[in-house]
Amino acid sequence: MTDLVLRPLELRLETDGPYDAAHAIGLLAAHSVPGAELTDVTAGTHSRLVDVAAADEPSRVLRLDLRLEPSGVDVVATASEGLAPSPDDRDRVERLVRRWLDLDADTSGVLDALGDDPVLGPLVRERPGIRITGSPDGWEAAVTTVLGQQVSLAAARTFAGRLVAALGTDVAGTGLRRFPRADVVAALPVDELRAAVGVTGARGRTLHAVAEAVAGGLVIAPDRDVAAVRASLRALPGIGPWTVDYLSVRALGDRDAYPAGDLVLRRALGGVTTKQAEVASAPWAPWRAYALFHLWSHALPTVP
Repeated sequence: MTDLVLRPLELRLETDGPYDAAHAIGLLAAHSVPGAELTDVTAGTHSRLVDVAAADEPSRVLRLDLRLEPSGVDVVATASEGLAPSPDDRDRVERLVRRWLDLDADTSGVLDALGDDPVLGPLVRERPGIRITGSPDGWEAAVTTVLGQQVSLAAARTFAGRLVAALGTDVAGTGLRRFPRADVVAALPVDELRAAVGVTGARGRTLHAVAEAVAGGLVIAPDRDVAAVRASLRALPGIGPWTVDYLSVRALGDRDAYPAGDLVLRRALGGVTTKQAEVASAPWAPWRAYALFHLWSHALPTVP
């Protein structure tokens, strides 16, 4: 009976319209946190832990193993040792993955809106299946975004890996560590947190402030009031426009968010200023997040 209860859930999630799986797996690989995530670009697979519990329920951590293909995504959800799956797990996992990988995107709408644009048109026509690869956990996205301020993706992954090694927890039967929760990070003195991760004092204080805010009730998720979450984030020390706009794209689900100050974006536009990047984006509204991902696409070394 136990073997039956703990049997993994298997789902096949189809997409409506083209899906650029190579682009998505490249993004997942570029942001994969050592110890907490495993990504194989060649195989098109990505694994990590997620908590599928509702806000008023005890934590329910599952390991998700994804295989991304142009026709859709295969998902295997495995419960940790001793955890019986909930009857709601299948629906919750499907909703989480579909939102995380933007599987319900209106790709035809993006093509109609941007396909004739002199800058975006060639990119969108070449890869019409590019979608917004977001994050299944807004708190984690906030942490990795703060750690990625003004450093390379490789450095940000190193910092995040140190945080997971120092404060994360092993989840029995999954082979992965769980990203440390906000209350755990908030409980650590700033100097100890800074030393564990290897960041500057200012970056450590920002990370600690985000942890305190989330532990105190701030929820960074697409089903929240985007303007209110943005305002709460901007009020924290060390959080500026780039961080808020970036999180609006990847954690809040705002499909018109656009971090005009992003260095990679400005380089893709020919080395323009932040103001020039903002002005250039006006014709792309309300699809500017998709414009951003198309402009980013050629900067991913893991994407063929």
